Amino acid sequence: MWRRSISLVGRARAVHCRPVGRSVTRCAPRFLSSVVRPLLTPRYSSQQPLRVLSQQAKKMSDKPFERLPHNVVPKNYAVQLKPDLQAFTFSGEQTVNVSVTEATKVIIMNSADIEVQSAAFVASAGNVTAEVAYQPKEETLTLTFPQELPVGDGQVTMKFTGILNDKMKGFYRSKYTTPSGEERYCAVTQFEATDARRALPCWDEPALKATFDVTLVVPEDRVALSNMPVKSEQKLDGGLHSLTYETTPIMSTYLLAFIVGEYDYVEDRDADGVLVRVYTPVGKRDQGKFALDVAVKTLPFYKKYFNIPYPLPKIDLIAIADFAAGAMENWGLVTYRETALLVDPVESSAAGRQWVALVVGHELAHQWFGNLVTMEWWTHLWLNEGFASWIEYLCVDHCYPDYDIWTQFVTHDLIRALDLDAMSNSHAIEVPVGHPDEIDEIFDAISYSKGSSVIRMLHSYIGDEAFRTGMHNYLTKHAYKNTFTEDLWEALGEASGKPVGKVMQTWTEKMGFPVLEVDSTRQGSDTTIKMTQKHFGQKNSDSQWLVPIDVCSNESPSSAAASTMLEGKTGDLVVPNSSGWVKLNPGAVGFYRVKYSSGMLDSLIPAVRDQALGPRDRLNLQDDLFALAKEGDASTVDALRLTAAYTNESNYTVWLSLSTNISAVCTLLAYSEHSPAMSQFVHRLLAPVLERIGWESAEGDHLTALLRSLVVGVLGKHKHAATVEEAHRRFKAHVSGESSLPADLRSPVYGAVLTGNDTSVFNELVALFDKTDLHEERVRIMRSLGAASSKELIERALQFAISEKVRSQDTVFVIGSVSAHSTLGRDIAFDFLKANWSMLYERYQGGFLLSRLISSLCSDFVTEERAVEVEEFFAANPVPVANRSIKQSCERIRRNAAWLKRDGDAIAAFLRSSE
Repeated sequence: MWRRSISLVGRARAVHCRPVGRSVTRCAPRFLSSVVRPLLTPRYSSQQPLRVLSQQAKKMSDKPFERLPHNVVPKNYAVQLKPDLQAFTFSGEQTVNVSVTEATKVIIMNSADIEVQSAAFVASAGNVTAEVAYQPKEETLTLTFPQELPVGDGQVTMKFTGILNDKMKGFYRSKYTTPSGEERYCAVTQFEATDARRALPCWDEPALKATFDVTLVVPEDRVALSNMPVKSEQKLDGGLHSLTYETTPIMSTYLLAFIVGEYDYVEDRDADGVLVRVYTPVGKRDQGKFALDVAVKTLPFYKKYFNIPYPLPKIDLIAIADFAAGAMENWGLVTYRETALLVDPVESSAAGRQWVALVVGHELAHQWFGNLVTMEWWTHLWLNEGFASWIEYLCVDHCYPDYDIWTQFVTHDLIRALDLDAMSNSHAIEVPVGHPDEIDEIFDAISYSKGSSVIRMLHSYIGDEAFRTGMHNYLTKHAYKNTFTEDLWEALGEASGKPVGKVMQTWTEKMGFPVLEVDSTRQGSDTTIKMTQKHFGQKNSDSQWLVPIDVCSNESPSSAAASTMLEGKTGDLVVPNSSGWVKLNPGAVGFYRVKYSSGMLDSLIPAVRDQALGPRDRLNLQDDLFALAKEGDASTVDALRLTAAYTNESNYTVWLSLSTNISAVCTLLAYSEHSPAMSQFVHRLLAPVLERIGWESAEGDHLTALLRSLVVGVLGKHKHAATVEEAHRRFKAHVSGESSLPADLRSPVYGAVLTGNDTSVFNELVALFDKTDLHEERVRIMRSLGAASSKELIERALQFAISEKVRSQDTVFVIGSVSAHSTLGRDIAFDFLKANWSMLYERYQGGFLLSRLISSLCSDFVTEERAVEVEEFFAANPVPVANRSIKQSCERIRRNAAWLKRDGDAIAAFLRSSE
């Protein structure tokens, strides 16, 4: 599942404040390899030991919770569902082939918001009717029988009804508008992590895999999709028909999916003949072509990389109007937000196309890593998400090398993870999970971004050839089974001959990361680097890591001049034949920060200025220094001075990181009289960049388009007069129809023109919102409304956020944009949250969007009083799913306050001297 790019909190947030197809899918059953055929019966044994990988995983969960008993386990579900798109209900019946491993009178299954009309057990001895009892808090139901069920095979038959809810989880309804303007509803699913139980009573745990035979009874004029192709169709009375789909491979319940609605599609086949379809809203088929191109390239890439064919005969990608996450990897039927799948040939931005490429790459990677081989329990979620979040970049780099996507990884994932993992309220990659309420809390930058970063480090440590061999062996050995983290380490260790488990245990089983304090001495032509590792940001911790160390040098700037493994607190590394600068962590591959001695740092500045260092190293150097300044381990003034070395910088991602760090300083000073001086500093730094690249875009210049959008956005936010004036000129021409704004400039221009508090501009943006039916454009406009800086317009933006014009999935981003743009907006947005808490809690309770909303509104305050206010509010209004987010927000506030107190005066003096 993709969640990280729809996060409201991130280091870059303050800177950017980014008639065919009515028939069902039909294609012949096609299982491609020997990996698949034997796997139409479950490989699950109740005797399988539930291994525990570490002492940490033995800790008790925060909440009492028991996993389902294994005395009765499923083998196959034959389930029929009939959704009512008018009444928002559904009826269902199922026959589940089960194995009774211990004689029992009781079967316990997961179920939520479902009413069972009848249930029975069918075996060779006859039928036995069950009494049904519900345990709503545990989301289970219990079937009790008058006598013990004998050991052996049998069937559980059930009839039930449920609700097509409006909570974007389980089997739910999604509203859409037809080309004629009529509002209608489709029925869609989102089951990860534990919401399959809202569509059918089931054993809703990832290790309790089974096969599924799905039948949908739906209106004849609707598209109906499931994981597999249609096997048979039967016409029914009342304009309905019944569609039965091929049997799925063995899989976890959270990967089951079905969709009923109106869609168009585009299709193609990949190099191996797999049918690929992209389903779009009716009339928007062209917007599916880019994702189709990505998917058709991606499947063969993964087949070659893993040396395992895609196991299903088809893959559908479908855009859902109401969707909480970014996307979901249901096997053979991947669901997406519209903005994560649809690309308009003219109206979509470079950032939008890049995001679609990454999300498609991420979800298709899961078809192997996550679906074919699945984590045993949610404790090992990072195996799914961390790996997919790494290999999506590998895939996009293969498909679109001009994106320079690995440099962007450093900012989007590595630095994002370092930022969160520096906090006392972070968590280890591998978190013991018990109660389902805790699962959403680990769908965060640690699971996704730290997970992907340590895998990238591991890949570099053992080499690509060993990594690919290990991955193939891992996926082949455990195909259609469940695994633990140590299974992956074992496969990679065997393939590489290196102590993978020993090294990686230090990175996955405890939170945080090291900072290496380094100095150097020269002896002849060699340089000796002395290293000491400490727990970054945690002065009372004695944690240590096994750290793979590479060093580049003036003589070898783009490859490792020396390497070692730092196994203790201190260590030395000799760099031979090095007469100039040396730098640790070339390419920013290692998950650590570096604190250089003043002499080493000074020697690197010319290499930044003349770009002898590559983009990732130029980025990494300043980001480490700013991070150290935040912690009080370096001077913020020194970090600001370092920016002078980037005068000639042309790389988009380096500027993204620089502007993000400068934005953090701006956030601090926004609560002081020095904010205008900081804005002038921003003007002097970035105005020359815009002057060099200009406002006009060139065809196919992807990275310059991203840089232009970034620079215009930052200068507009800081009210750079020439930028705001030009933005107004172009906006006026855009609104009048004289000259359309390029898609890449719309977000920054919309934000810039709102900084003047012009009510007419606000009204024109809302009119543009009403006019467009491209969701990407609507998102651009919604997120720009927060740039208004008058109380009246800020309040209008917040009321707009909860109006019927804005989908529930997008409301949080509008509110978050208000908080991100100004101190006034932040104050008003937090008051708005408190005043509308009951409504917002009811809308988002139990989901991760609530955590994102809280973080976005609370994290940028800078006083102890605000930290206490946040704590007191949520103590009175508890949000179990957001406990960690609340603690992290308060910790960020206190860190901000300490940073401002520590460096505020020095920063102000520096700004005065720079004028």
